[in-house]
Amino acid sequence: MVPNVHTPAIGIDLCDINRFRRSVEKNGSRLLQKLFTADEIGFCKNRVTKYECFAARFAAKEALLKALGTGLRNNLRWTDIEVKNDDLGKPYFKFHRGLNDRLQNRTVLL
Repeated sequence: MVPNVHTPAIGIDLCDINRFRRSVEKNGSRLLQKLFTADEIGFCKNRVTKYECFAARFAAKEALLKALGTGLRNNLRWTDIEVKNDDLGKPYFKFHRGLNDRLQNRTVLL
């Protein structure tokens, strides 16, 4: 269930980069494939600050789930939410597997 379309919601999250790095080092590609799309993995792995990149995307997804108040319910997956960057580097969400329809095409800012 998605909150009322007319009710604005804000989510916030922090991610400890060193803790995230340890989790990735321990669980490897299995963890990355659970949390991120192939495009996100490719984008972050090619950066000098790859763990910061992954942690920022994870925190953004967590913040969205908090704003929605739903968590990962109703067959929602981490990979249904993708964080991308426009040509100037501004981050934005891209939704998969019908998530945009479930959000009733609301404007979502990151």
